[in-house]
Amino acid sequence: MKLRLSVLAPAAIIGIVVVAINTLPQQAEAEYGDVLINEYSDDAGMRPVVFPHWFHRIRFRCKVCHGDLGFAFKAGGNDINMVKIIDGQYCGACHNGDVAWSIENCELCHSGNPGTPTQVHHSTVQQLVNNTKTEKSSDGEAKQ
Repeated sequence: MKLRLSVLAPAAIIGIVVVAINTLPQQAEAEYGDVLINEYSDDAGMRPVVFPHWFHRIRFRCKVCHGDLGFAFKAGGNDINMVKIIDGQYCGACHNGDVAWSIENCELCHSGNPGTPTQVHHSTVQQLVNNTKTEKSSDGEAKQ
């Protein structure tokens, strides 16, 4: 019995460790409908912001952000920067440490891939814009 336990115990520990490692959260990635904001991030040496639109939308009506807080209905439609957020504008209206976490944990928002332009992630409109740009000829006119 002792021999059997001495063989099974290490195997059980290894199994638990493997399961634990495989269930750790992976690097955050943007999902469909998330807004990637990179107006100033790359220039400041920060990762772009990934704004989880649907996460916020299931908790609040559209008017909360787009009416009361002044967010435009277009990715990149606002001139958002950290000074304004610290002053309680845009994201800072809620991300102030009282309603939601505050700005001390940069990586919670700044989690996008460097160099990613401001856009709605996997947006059909964005895909059409990208396809139109690649279809243009060298003289700048769209191909038929």
